Amino acid sequence: MSSVRHYCGLFAVAGHPDAAELAYFGLYAQQHRGQESAGICSADGRRIIRHGGMGLVTDAISHADLVRLRNPMAIGHVRYSTTGSCSETNAQPLLVEGAAGQIAIAHNGNLVNAAATRKEYEHNGHIFLTTSDTEIVLHMLANQRYREQADPLGAVLRHLVGSYCLLVMYPDRIEAVRDPSGNRPLCLGQVGGAYCVASETCALDMVGAKYVRDVEPGEIVTLTGREIRARHFAEPTAQAQCVFELIYFADPSSRIFGQSVHMVRKAFGRALARESPVEADVVVAVPNSARCAALGYHEESGIPIGRGFTTNHYVGRSFIQPTQAIRDMTVRLKLNPIRAVVEGQRLIVVEDSVVRGTTTRGKVQSLRDAGAREVHLRVASPPIRHPCYYGIDFPRREELIANQRSVADIRGFLGVDSLAYLPLESMLACVNPHKQPYCEACFSGNYPIPIDGDFHKEIFERNQLTFFDARGPLAKSAASDAPVDANNR
Repeated sequence: MSSVRHYCGLFAVAGHPDAAELAYFGLYAQQHRGQESAGICSADGRRIIRHGGMGLVTDAISHADLVRLRNPMAIGHVRYSTTGSCSETNAQPLLVEGAAGQIAIAHNGNLVNAAATRKEYEHNGHIFLTTSDTEIVLHMLANQRYREQADPLGAVLRHLVGSYCLLVMYPDRIEAVRDPSGNRPLCLGQVGGAYCVASETCALDMVGAKYVRDVEPGEIVTLTGREIRARHFAEPTAQAQCVFELIYFADPSSRIFGQSVHMVRKAFGRALARESPVEADVVVAVPNSARCAALGYHEESGIPIGRGFTTNHYVGRSFIQPTQAIRDMTVRLKLNPIRAVVEGQRLIVVEDSVVRGTTTRGKVQSLRDAGAREVHLRVASPPIRHPCYYGIDFPRREELIANQRSVADIRGFLGVDSLAYLPLESMLACVNPHKQPYCEACFSGNYPIPIDGDFHKEIFERNQLTFFDARGPLAKSAASDAPVDANNR
């Protein structure tokens, strides 16, 4: 799924002489979670210093930056903008200094009551320097109402509504936070006697850290030197672990929510093969996140698996193209069919999900152009019919090809010979061996975290989108005439 903007990625370490370098590699391992900006803050017990920039980790942070950041504590962040524009001003971690001293913060998630809270603070004279929802947390921490409480951070967190994992850095400690719903993954590790925190376990693997445990929903873990302390700021609510982490976002090598991402995705593919069989010659995956599901489909069906595409790793995922011709060209740049594999063959193409459909249609057409005799699309998740307000950047119903459209209409739009999705019940059976609750609002419309009206309005006003139906493009959003991300699927 190349078009949907991701969550962000977090990494922190305390009590290690190479903390900034470890943060750099921890972010590098989680580059798939955000490619718009990257940043690191480090501290020596007295002062916090910061560096951040646009682009990939390797572009935003240089060796000279790491030398300057050399301190025993560090937090880092890679970002895709879900609330707030893509700009260097919004690059995280954010660092401020005020009555409470220096505070830096990095955030993975969306605060759905941020708009209303921001209006309240602006009315009282506060000036905001970014358009990110994260900044409201810093204003709240500086508020005397919270500063005077026994646990200022806990008091602030109890006011927040939404999906969030946070790293809050003070000059002498790091606080790692997971919201009471447990919507996002956050894990604790240990490397060389020092403790670290990451969004995914693949980052722990990268730096040679041993997994200790997950940060619990509603918990604050304090890292000071080589010690940790934990406290709960709220009782866990009805759990709402994001199932899209397992479908698409997380790296296959990671374990999140107590499960192997690779094995869960293989289970999706096996379930697809049982429920939606079709006669074909070869199973091919749409790289990269559908490879595990395609392997599962192959193993269950016995149909040979082949590599149907080569992948160009040098095409940016957020590149904005001004014309339809260039948008179509970008699809071909990213994925080039291997003619020797697909020509004259009946293909089962396994995709992790279909959001907008436009890029998937381009991939199907490229297979036709390479000589595929039949193309049968199998999607390893249910139809996405509802917007997400918790950090996935498909927040309007009109963007979603499956919203109020039949599978037959979608099949016609995509140009495939047959189309089948993994039913919701079957998907949940694959991810839910221990009856853990998951957020599947984008499929079912059942939202576990309340959404306020101001947030709906904010989402509407900031989007610049082209909408599609089964016949093709409809119209641009009235919000803007700016070009649309051509990689929309």
